[in-house]
Amino acid sequence: MPRAWVTMVGVTMSDTRPLLDKWRLWTHGVQLRGAGIWQRIRVPSLDQNYLGNDYIGPPYSQQDFNQLARRGANYVVLSIPGLFTERPPYQLDTQAQAQLDTLLERALQADLFAVIAFRTGPGRSDFTFYRDGAGTWYPPELLIEDVWTDQDAQDAWVDMWRHTAQRYRNHPVVVGYEIMVEPNADEVALNIYDPSQFYPQYAGTTYDWNRMHRPIVQAIREVDPDTPILLSGMGWGSVLWLPYLQPAAYPKIVYVVHQYMPFLYTHQPVGVGRPYPGLFDVDWDNQPDNFNWSWMASYFSRLDLFAAQYAGPQTVGEFGVVRWAPGAAEFMRDQMNDFEQRGMNYAIWVWDSTWEPWRTWGSKAMNYLFGPDPDNYTEVPNTIMDEILTAWSRNRVRPSQFR
Repeated sequence: MPRAWVTMVGVTMSDTRPLLDKWRLWTHGVQLRGAGIWQRIRVPSLDQNYLGNDYIGPPYSQQDFNQLARRGANYVVLSIPGLFTERPPYQLDTQAQAQLDTLLERALQADLFAVIAFRTGPGRSDFTFYRDGAGTWYPPELLIEDVWTDQDAQDAWVDMWRHTAQRYRNHPVVVGYEIMVEPNADEVALNIYDPSQFYPQYAGTTYDWNRMHRPIVQAIREVDPDTPILLSGMGWGSVLWLPYLQPAAYPKIVYVVHQYMPFLYTHQPVGVGRPYPGLFDVDWDNQPDNFNWSWMASYFSRLDLFAAQYAGPQTVGEFGVVRWAPGAAEFMRDQMNDFEQRGMNYAIWVWDSTWEPWRTWGSKAMNYLFGPDPDNYTEVPNTIMDEILTAWSRNRVRPSQFR
């Protein structure tokens, strides 16, 4: 039996608040503006206490969620471990489930909508997102990517999402399921970066996300007809790969992209100084390019190409830039203005935990509270955050308005 989530907010028979139409949040202009959080299963020998002391970290307190809401955000993307184990036998991970329950309770108390986004699950560990570090800063056995070759693992993703949808379909803040964060078979197994090269050879194989996502969507719809399903293409969910996505023929599908292009700008090392706008190589061909909004508009034209083929709302599940990039505030502003014009909900990456060991560990490259100084780890006024707060101030809808 699904949990009686409605009792958590004290709704009574005399409550006159309107019912929440989850689909309307994605289809009637920009209504959700917020941020993503990140967690993974801790490896104590590797992580020490940087990710906290629990099974999953870093820990997010109620205050972390409250601060996100107080600054104007009205939703949070929970980019977290899935509810089934990464290694066989693939089965329910009760500790991961308890952690998701806790995060959703904190979102509820903070009056934030939430999207459940699974980074990991059967045959996939979080280390796939930093796979180049295998054997250097972490033991190679932590890198699990069997999902792209193991049919049993893919079948277990179906079971995991059926269980998840059954459990959370009536939760008052859950407004979407992102069924896999950044599908990446193209790079993980094959080192193919061009979708036009990938699909002629690998369409219909276990590497093909178009083949894998359909039974997952079907399983969700068997138990939950209402919660929108967020579906991305491969290539880490990039805009470049979206035109190659073949959606499942089920209702209430939202097409999601993660936007970090051009990577040579958004992930530039400290001191490199590639500006927006500016002249530098953006596509790895060792030739300078004019990087400005015209370049971005051309790149985003793929969103229009996909929309012409498949009607339905689009959303930006993640986007960001290293905070020290020259012109970062203008780059974020121009992107958010474009999302607004397109009617796309959007979430910045990332809203970091304030757990002290985590807050001061590493570069915290996209914690915009810290401003453009890469050596600063305290909150300071800055133009990047100003642009984000201006965007979040447009939010008008929150869970407490509904029952």
